[in-house]
Amino acid sequence: MGNRLSRIYTRTGDDGSTGLGDGHRVRKDHARVEAYGTVDEANSAIGMILSVPGVPADIGRTLTGIQHDLFDLGGELCIPGTSVINAEQIARLEQVLDAFNEPLPALKDFILPGGGPAASACHLARTIVRRAERRVWTLAADEAVNPEVPKYLNRLSDLLFVIARVLARHEHGSEVLWRHDRGAGPSR
Repeated sequence: MGNRLSRIYTRTGDDGSTGLGDGHRVRKDHARVEAYGTVDEANSAIGMILSVPGVPADIGRTLTGIQHDLFDLGGELCIPGTSVINAEQIARLEQVLDAFNEPLPALKDFILPGGGPAASACHLARTIVRRAERRVWTLAADEAVNPEVPKYLNRLSDLLFVIARVLARHEHGSEVLWRHDRGAGPSR
């Protein structure tokens, strides 16, 4: 087990720096901090989905497992040279994605984010995961990154899209489709 925090504030970051897991200090806007910080944000957004009453148990179990993976992934990004995320975790995401996607109708239109509180929260989590993936690619342009990390995030955003579709049907009965033929100006 790691160190236990007896005090939450340390004042060590008051100069705009933060400590990485290996003890090195970097600026708080360093690409590595942006990457693992955005992964943490994505994990929090998944927690928001789980806080919505009535989320189906299979989705709850899946998302809770993913939260654990994201905590590991963030730790990996926080400690340069560490590799935790592996191909088996990506394969597991793909299997779960296929299972949730199989009963859904084929996509014929674009879907607007929405469909109920849990589905909307899932769309938000999906977009945050996409941003986390972009932040990891920014980091990878300058530093070594385990190649499984961006793959995991890419599959996760796809899975969250599919889960949002499932949740929209569960909560609202259908998805909110983009209407390209709605005419000029905002619709009411």
